[in-house]
Parts: sequence; structure tokens; C-alpha cells
Amino acid sequence: MWRVFCYARGMSKTFFFYDLETSGLSARDARIMQFAGIRTDLNLKPIGDPVNILVKLNDDTLPSPEALMVTGITPQQTVADGITEAELSKILIDGVFTPDTIAVGFNNIRFDDEFIRHLFWRNFHDPYEWSWSEGRSRWDLLDVVRMTRALRPDGIKWPVVDGKEVNRLELIASENNIAHAKAHDALSDVEALIAVTKLIRDKQPQLYEYLFKIRDKNEVKKLVNLDDKQPFVYVSGRYAPEFHKASVAFPLTSGANNNVVVYDLRHDPSDLIDLSQKELQKRMYATWEERQADDYVYVPVKELQYNRAPAVAPLGVLEQEDGWAKIGLDLATVEKHKSILLAAPHFAENIRSVFESKPEFKRSSDPESQLYDGFVGDRDKLRIETVRNADGKQLADFHPDFSDERLAPLLLHYKARNFPKTLSHEEMLLWETWRAERIHSAMPGFVQSLQKIAGSETDENKLFILQELQLWAESIVPSDLDNN
Repeated sequence: MWRVFCYARGMSKTFFFYDLETSGLSARDARIMQFAGIRTDLNLKPIGDPVNILVKLNDDTLPSPEALMVTGITPQQTVADGITEAELSKILIDGVFTPDTIAVGFNNIRFDDEFIRHLFWRNFHDPYEWSWSEGRSRWDLLDVVRMTRALRPDGIKWPVVDGKEVNRLELIASENNIAHAKAHDALSDVEALIAVTKLIRDKQPQLYEYLFKIRDKNEVKKLVNLDDKQPFVYVSGRYAPEFHKASVAFPLTSGANNNVVVYDLRHDPSDLIDLSQKELQKRMYATWEERQADDYVYVPVKELQYNRAPAVAPLGVLEQEDGWAKIGLDLATVEKHKSILLAAPHFAENIRSVFESKPEFKRSSDPESQLYDGFVGDRDKLRIETVRNADGKQLADFHPDFSDERLAPLLLHYKARNFPKTLSHEEMLLWETWRAERIHSAMPGFVQSLQKIAGSETDENKLFILQELQLWAESIVPSDLDNN
């Protein structure tokens, strides 16, 4: 494996297609159980050997039974055959996400990349530089698939389930006779993703090359900006499935972190432009129940994040191959709704104010979930580097004076997982208290899921996984919980 990593260094730009299998859906709370990937050149020719790694699940985590029913990976298997999170972090930094690497996945920007960030955060590596510094970048094939289906579907068979369009990787592979030996096995998913990428490149080369280029945030800004507001084609998971999740959007106002809030021009803004900021806020942050009311009015705005490789294109793409008809729109409607917005600048101002005052999520007291609470300062970065380069003996006597209050408890957790013998008696008590609270909070949902699945499951392999989960829970439960 290390031979492959070293071979990849010093090359020109390459893709690294990767996928994760995880213990749950939340990057804050769940853990990576399998990492797999394949490096290719820009012509999609594999370079070196595939990477396929199991990652040890720590005794502070109760995995989601639903997740393991899908992946088939048991905690015991990861402990027997896996490496630690700290070891995985080092491998990824040294040999996978190397300079000039384009990290590619399927919904990776919203899911897998978040797990990588939190992995690096817990293990004292920079959680951001792996995806942007030294020529690195990201690309997400989910939105490439969506835009291809919406605008240039010819030459590819597209799956439909119960009369509805679906863009699941395993179904696209099956429809197009692409080998996909085991769906939801990370390496098998990567192999299928590369094959689907080749299919799109070969059948729709112009769109493929365009979307590859515009994945860069600076390219996106040339098309979508507030200095020269122009309608543009936008494909997003937030948009209507009956129109292939595609629409024409309009840059409306500024968003967080120098991003932009866009308006879906499919919807007539006439009934919205004179709503007060308070009324807009109420609608935009309505509960699910409130959204079901007959008088609920949807506010079709969303934040476009430049650094998330959004699938966007100029209106010109709709002039070819019946593009307008494909997405159920026409230029006259777009121009009409655009004119209404331009004549009501107060609406954009109210929307901007709503985004600025949007409710904040309750901050977690858990340092492992505080990644986005702030950036680490330069002073602490030197101490972080010392931590990750230290062995157990060095860490035992290392008590850095961190400026960032998140880092001291994070260091305790890092030591407990990787160098438990370095903990003092007081540190061990702190760790066990945190571990007990984490397991205690997860246990009710875990038991409920376990019982629900066991009540209806007949597959022997899945029943075995349920048994392993039960044994795992019994083996890691703190003694105070065990006695309750």
C-alpha cells in the first residue's frame, strides 16, 4: 500500500475517487469504518493499486444498526482487521490527498468530505487544507449526474423506481450494465463511480469537460455573482424532482462566507416581494408541520456555496436539444420573474437580513463536535503539529498551554484512543465520564433500532450482524450503565 502512495507523489494532477462506509449519518458523531479509493489520471486510467482500509471502531461509539444493515461491516471486524483513526489520518495526508490531487466522490462534498474533516479535527491535522492547498481540489459527481440527466441524457439509461427518477449510483450502474459487485462496499462503489464517470465523459464529452472546469469556485463566480446579475441554470437536490432537479436561478443577495443567495425563477415572486423580514423568516424557517398547511407559501431561495462545486451553466445550454422543455421553463417566464425581482430591491435586502439573522444551531459542549466553532490560531497550530508527531512517551509529559479551549479536551480524547497508558488517573476519570455520557445518550436509540430490525428481519447474515451489535454494546457499555 505504501508503495502505491509514494508512486502517486510528485505527479501531475490526478483524480482520487473515494468512498466511505460509516457507522451512521452524522459526521460529528459517527465514525469512518471503511475507506476505499482508486487514483486515476485525468483520462480516468488507474494509477497504482486500489486502497481499501478498515478503520477500528473505538469503544466510545454505538453504530447505527440501520447503517450496518446496509454496509454489512461489524465493529468486531474493524477491530480485528482495521487500523486506528490516527493511522488513517496519516495515510490520507501523506499518500492519498497529496498535492495536485482532485478528490472525487458521489455526494462526497456534503457527506464523505465532512467525515474526513472531522477525522482530521479529532486527530490533530488541519481539517481544511487537504481539499484546497497546493493544487488540491474537489469534485462531486452527484451533481454532474443530475445535470447530465436534466440537460444531456442521451446515450445513458436512467433508472426510474415506482415512477420516480432516482440517481442512486448502484441503479445507474445496473441500468447501463456496469459491473457493481457489492453495492455499499466502499471499493466496489468507487469502481462503479469511475465507470459511470467514463460513461458520462464518453456520451456527453462537452458537458463533462465544462462541469470539470467549473468545479473551481473562481470559475463559478464568473457566472454567478452580484456585480453582474444574470440568470443561470442550476441543478440542486433542493429543486423539484419532476424537472430533474434543474431550474433557472438568479443571484439575489449576499450570503454567509462571501457566498450568494439565489432565487429560483421557476416561481413567481409577486406574492413574496412585499412580505416583511419577519414574515419571510417565519416561512423560511417553518417546521415540517407548518409547511404542510394549505396557506403555507414557499420562499424559493437558497444559498449557493462557491466552494462546493455547484453544477451551474449559462442559459445558452438550454437553447440546444430542447433544454427549456426538459426543465419545464421558458425564457419569457424567466425574464418576467427576473424583472419583478429587479424592481423590488427591498425584497433582496429583506432576504439578506433573514440569512444574517437565521437561528444558530445550539453549540455542542463536546470538543469533537466543535470543528466549526472557529479557526485555530497560528500559535496553536505549532502545538498541534507537536501533538501529531509525538509518540506515547512524549505525549505523557506534554501539557501544552493551548489558546483555543477546544484543544485541551480534544488532546485528552486523542491520547485515550491512541495512547491510553499515557493518561493520569484524573485524565482516565475524565475520559471515562465523557465516554459514559456519549454511550448513555446513544443507547436508547440504539436499542430501539436493534429491536425494530430484529422484529422483522429474517436474513441470516443480517441477523448475525444484529447479534454482533448486541455483543459490541455489551462489551463497551460502562459499568455504571451496565448496572442500571
